[in-house]
Amino acid sequence: MKQIILLVTLVMGLTACNAQIYPLNTFFEDVPNYSYMKDLDNLLSPYVGTYKATYDGNESTLYITKEDKKLTDYGPNDKKYYEDVLHIKYTVKKISSGVILQDTRNPIDPKRNKIISIGTNTLDNNSVELIHFGGACEIGGGSIKLRKPSANQISWSYYPDSLLLNVADCPLSIDRKIYLPDVENLIFIKQ
Repeated sequence: MKQIILLVTLVMGLTACNAQIYPLNTFFEDVPNYSYMKDLDNLLSPYVGTYKATYDGNESTLYITKEDKKLTDYGPNDKKYYEDVLHIKYTVKKISSGVILQDTRNPIDPKRNKIISIGTNTLDNNSVELIHFGGACEIGGGSIKLRKPSANQISWSYYPDSLLLNVADCPLSIDRKIYLPDVENLIFIKQ
């Protein structure tokens, strides 16, 4: 009898630990803490890969990866939840000289130049919406939209919010240039 009670208690405990699963675009405020917004329809995977484009004399390379069940936790009084997301790291190289202008693949500060998806838009052919947290002094922060016009292409639209959010706290020695292509519908080719 003790073994049966122990087994039932163990099964109930393991079941309670599993997060409830919801579709990817479920609004996080509408679900219980530690719920999981899963990419059930596989909308993110077609974007995964390495893509290149040239714009304004530079070659930009995007390294797009997918992270399953990423925990989002903004603090003790905020909602905590899991979701599947895309991450973008990138390099920008000056074509004429071969000089790398920016490389975010191995950041010193992982909070800088972080680009992460925040959902998909099924009304816009499953485009992916991303947020760019900006580089030093949050320069370049804004939104990015990716579309998939074909199996080996993505269309890139980048909308930086502002060049500098807080002038007083940003040293003059900081590079204030935005190196990402600040353009709509730039086509990147899968490598």
